[in-house]
Amino acid sequence: MTSEPAIPAESGAAPDTVALAKIVARQRAEMDRLRDQAATSAVVERAKGAVMALTGCSPDAAGEELAKRAKESHRTLLEECWLTLGTLEPPLTAAPSGTHLSTTVPEVPFVLRDTADLGRLGKALVRVGTPQDLARCLLEHVSPGTEADAVMIFARLPAGGLELIGHAGIDDRLAAQWRQVPPVSGIAALEALRSREPRWLEDLGADSERHLLIGDPPDRWRSRAWVPVVTRDTAEVCIGFLRARGGPFAAHEREHLLAVSRLCAGRLRAFDARAEPAADRAVQQVFDTLPGASLLLTPLRSASGEVEDYRIVAATAEAFDALGRTGRDMVGLRLLECFPDLAGEPLWHGCLRTLATGEPYEGEPFAQQAMVAGVAELSTYTVRVARLGGALAVTWVRHDSSDLQEQRLADVQRLGNLGWANWNLLSHEAAWSSQVYAVLDRDPADGPLRITALPELALAEDVPALTRAVGELVRRGRPLSLPFRIRAADGVRHLRIVAEAVTDVQGSPVEVHGFLQDLTAQRSAELALVESEQAILTQHDDLRAERTLASRLQHALLPLPTRPLRLAGLRVEVAYLPAQSGVHVGGDWFSAIELPDGDALFVVGDVAGHGVDAVATMAQLRFTAKGMVITGSSLTGALARLNTLLLHSRDSHGTATMVLARYSPAAHRLVWAQAGHPPPLLHRAGEVRYLQRPSGMLLGASGSPAFEEAECLLEPGDRLLLYTDGLVERPPEGIDRGLERLSEAVVSHQADGPGSLRPLLAELLEGERRDDVCVLDIRVPEDEI
Repeated sequence: MTSEPAIPAESGAAPDTVALAKIVARQRAEMDRLRDQAATSAVVERAKGAVMALTGCSPDAAGEELAKRAKESHRTLLEECWLTLGTLEPPLTAAPSGTHLSTTVPEVPFVLRDTADLGRLGKALVRVGTPQDLARCLLEHVSPGTEADAVMIFARLPAGGLELIGHAGIDDRLAAQWRQVPPVSGIAALEALRSREPRWLEDLGADSERHLLIGDPPDRWRSRAWVPVVTRDTAEVCIGFLRARGGPFAAHEREHLLAVSRLCAGRLRAFDARAEPAADRAVQQVFDTLPGASLLLTPLRSASGEVEDYRIVAATAEAFDALGRTGRDMVGLRLLECFPDLAGEPLWHGCLRTLATGEPYEGEPFAQQAMVAGVAELSTYTVRVARLGGALAVTWVRHDSSDLQEQRLADVQRLGNLGWANWNLLSHEAAWSSQVYAVLDRDPADGPLRITALPELALAEDVPALTRAVGELVRRGRPLSLPFRIRAADGVRHLRIVAEAVTDVQGSPVEVHGFLQDLTAQRSAELALVESEQAILTQHDDLRAERTLASRLQHALLPLPTRPLRLAGLRVEVAYLPAQSGVHVGGDWFSAIELPDGDALFVVGDVAGHGVDAVATMAQLRFTAKGMVITGSSLTGALARLNTLLLHSRDSHGTATMVLARYSPAAHRLVWAQAGHPPPLLHRAGEVRYLQRPSGMLLGASGSPAFEEAECLLEPGDRLLLYTDGLVERPPEGIDRGLERLSEAVVSHQADGPGSLRPLLAELLEGERRDDVCVLDIRVPEDEI
């Protein structure tokens, strides 16, 4: 990544200029980052493609294989990709029938050290575009480890000699002298290529007797290393590292330079692939004269014959890729190397289809920013693909303003489901857009209708109004805007026509233009909305009627006392607060009665659900529970029988929770049992605690429930609260937070007089209540013995 230095705000400098310079610097830095990211992605995709071609695995499996090998060898993924590309076999031109092709992914046995330096070199290689760039890159990134002062890269020629393809740290005059090296003895780089082993020239005196040394004078570099780039069993490129310092190369320096050469193999293969045959150069010369952006692609096939990529054979000057390369800079590269995100896109599939069938492909228009006459401009393009023999010609067609306006008009008509129409009232000629035929469900071969014939298409109910409106338009020039219906193949359509007349100097209409729009979807939605609103109103009325009935039943079955009750020496206040949201009545209830033997029975319960059914189940449970206890049933026995009643009663309403408590004034003993209900709260001497719940499950949930009783001795001044869950539940909070809130409220409200329950509930039930609340506030008088 590169960035521009920040420009200081000097005295007299315009603040806007400084701010603009900073913005430009950030944009350039971001462009560099995106360019590096795209180049890195291209290297990874090429390496994955190589593994896929050798093994036949999927792209994901190839990526996993590269990541696994990088981790095992302590390399970065980018290093592993470069090494993988460098160890591939040269491309096969043709395999004889029956020849066995190896599908083993080449392993890279070399163990790299100085991984941080090599990792930085691997990242830098993605920005290298030529062997000359590679030499400069090596001099910059290898120098800290080896103190190299110059780098030279030689490639073997077919005749056996060498060609200098890249250099850094030497002047152009010396580079020109060594541009072509004949196949003579004494050339260290040539010997390294022939033996595929490095040559370490560390003794200037001895080396000058055996080799022809590069340099003017030769002692300019007192030690040299010539490292061949070995790919499998061949070596075609040799890299020379020249040092002004004499003496031997340390072991770690030798190992580092060997690792660098292996890392460069993949990059050098890409240079080899870009060599242009004479025929390709001729094609490129033709493309140099063509306007616009075009590429000529040849397919690259895997061992199975499937197209895995394309080679760019020629490119016009206006062609550009995702990394900002243009024209000839793209020639020789793979298509996915220039456009890493292209695989799997519609254009990729279009190329495959055109290559297979010969049928041209044209993609959908898209917007892209490009340089037009040196100015960045957002333009609309269409990609076209045509087959030329065994190759593909890909062209990006930029639409001018008139094309763009026409496309926009077509988009508006398509998206709005409308079309324009013109009628000449003098010549009786008419012109319709293609969308009008679609709106009217008319075959374009039948041609347009006169405007006075439009009412013939309308339903009988709409003909009179449309006929009058069209007559007023063509005779008096009165604007027309009218909905009407037609019968089409897919049913009745709801249309709208909007038109106006153009008059002559006498004011007589001579031409009409306007549009027709299909509003069927909108009208259907409106009708559906009206029906839905009517259904909601009907349902709301039904629910209100049901609530009224349930509320009357509830008041009749569950009368509320107007003052505190006196039962078995206890003072009992009762509160019942219905829910404020919804229209249903809940199934909460209570009972507080004195039994024939002088004990007091307290019951609080809650039936699941709301409405008339819940009220009916509440009444059934309330009266049955009182009757059972009055006639001698234990609390647990009553709960068990109520559970059976809910399970086997056809008219019962689901499940219910309940707490039953029996207070004996003689022993001041409270015996209680519960069925899935919150525990009672005991307030004594300024402290509160919840009674430990005995076992007991929800009524109506199981055919074999187990219920137990618990006992509590009450003392003078005690306060006991029995309540339903509406008092403590406040979604989305958990019930534990509600129980804690109830405890805190009881401690802060210790008034003992009648009516003391009301302020407690007011604090707890702030806002809208979502559920019914039922509370029994039981107090033991201070003078109770």
